[in-house]
Amino acid sequence: MAIVTVRVPDELKLKMKELNINWSEEIREFIRRRIDEEERRKKINEALEILKRTPVSVERGFAAKSVREDRDSR
Repeated sequence: MAIVTVRVPDELKLKMKELNINWSEEIREFIRRRIDEEERRKKINEALEILKRTPVSVERGFAAKSVREDRDSR
């Protein structure tokens, strides 16, 4: 396992010591969540870029018309 060092102000370190928290695990979990968020954001941006390059061939009002047809067919 790799080691990552983080510097915090002395005042913050004192407050951390007062609490019964596994700071290493807290930081690891934060990093995992942050990586997941960034990977999702990257994939969404990639998908949006693909959509921007895809020609749009749907006529205006198509969605509303389709919903109305579906409702009327019931």
